[in-house]
Amino acid sequence: MNKRTNPPLLHRIYRAYLVDQNTTAFSDNVARRYAIGTLERLAECGDRMGRRAAVLAISLLRDYRSNAVLGRALHDHDRGVRMLAENGIRSVWCRVGDPPQRKSLQTVIEFNGARRFESAARRATKLIAHAPWLAEAWNQRALALFGLRQYAESIRDCNQALEINPYHFGAATGMAQCQLQLGNRQAALECFRRALTLNPNLEGVRAQVHYLQRALKGQQ
Repeated sequence: MNKRTNPPLLHRIYRAYLVDQNTTAFSDNVARRYAIGTLERLAECGDRMGRRAAVLAISLLRDYRSNAVLGRALHDHDRGVRMLAENGIRSVWCRVGDPPQRKSLQTVIEFNGARRFESAARRATKLIAHAPWLAEAWNQRALALFGLRQYAESIRDCNQALEINPYHFGAATGMAQCQLQLGNRQAALECFRRALTLNPNLEGVRAQVHYLQRALKGQQ
């Protein structure tokens, strides 16, 4: 008779989280027992449950340094892993820089959320002057410029965000929306395709690609 083996510790911690939804307990339990390097390896090479747990843990515990790991997880064959990676990577994009820079970035995000686009653009410009390597600052200014209908300038900032962070599907999508506003449907299609290449889980973007393909084909 085969002996029944216990599931790995990470599986047990993750299953407990699925029951109680206690994010703090999950993070603490994982952090005490696993190094970040181990979690990054499990996110790419573990079994389905292990990959889900590792991606969630990285999303909660790690900063921008795990951007590439989460970016690759967007292409995992398991939908659960992909969804956790998408939520997580958006978070780590904001966990970069020193505390004052992070606080300033959060202020820009809040201004954009409140549709205070001029304030967001001004604050983002100041942040970029001090931390030009901060991709999310460029992306947030691009969002503000889009709200101000400055589409060419927004495209420029989206491009810069992608230069710094090649996994930034949000910037690629934003660039596509700007191209649509400028009437450049072929360019918009190419940008939407780029966003899908980075994150194939963007169903709204996929619908835009299908629509633009049909529309451009009808012009031929």
